[in-house]
Amino acid sequence: MCGKFTAQASWREVVAFSQPLSADGGHDAGGDGDGGGTAGEDGIVTYRVGAAVPVIVWDAEAGRRRVVPMRWGFPDPRDWRRPRPIHARSETIDQKEPFRTPFHAGQRGIVVFRTFNEGEEVTKPSGATATKQWTIDPRDGQPRGFAFVWRRYAIEGQPAPLLFCVMATVPANELIRRTIKSGEGDPRMPAILEDGDPAWSTWLGESGADAMAAKALLRTMEGVDWTSAPEPPKPRSPKPGSPAPRGA
Repeated sequence: MCGKFTAQASWREVVAFSQPLSADGGHDAGGDGDGGGTAGEDGIVTYRVGAAVPVIVWDAEAGRRRVVPMRWGFPDPRDWRRPRPIHARSETIDQKEPFRTPFHAGQRGIVVFRTFNEGEEVTKPSGATATKQWTIDPRDGQPRGFAFVWRRYAIEGQPAPLLFCVMATVPANELIRRTIKSGEGDPRMPAILEDGDPAWSTWLGESGADAMAAKALLRTMEGVDWTSAPEPPKPRSPKPGSPAPRGA
């Protein structure tokens, strides 16, 4: 399942896409990127499980949307630093804890993305298994929204409750099911909301719709002209004392 995605580095693009928004906590809400939380040279930030991700929420008291950084992954009961679970199945998100309570309480959020990764389990000639990463790219460069649920946890030793979130998932679409996940019995993918309103306002709970109307939005996105490609390997750092690249 998805454990990594990319987003635009510029918050202005997010604000323009989903008015009215206001960013809380600064423009860098904790993406780890390839440079320890900064955007790459291409202006894209990478977010992974366990990092802080920028979550759009509805502030009913203020009557506006806000962007709030939250850690991706609810805290493991045995060690809050360990993100587990990180996903919530759409079919039971309203029935099973720890998702049921925040879902019905309207603690639903949206995380804007540009591309996302899915892992393919492959078997090496040695018999060992490994995960091959694929990047799913809608190609049009338009921001889209993942459906998340979030909640506060009181953590021992912390002065105030911390915010954590998990991604909703749905059955994989044809592109993912027949390629990357062809060997899986129950392939999944992120729940992606239809662009803009009314889907966004319904999911966030700002339109007065009930929780079941929000759940109905968690559908597999089919009929899309997306591409999937193996994630290119990261360039290896040169060993100390190795010769400089030609032309340097």
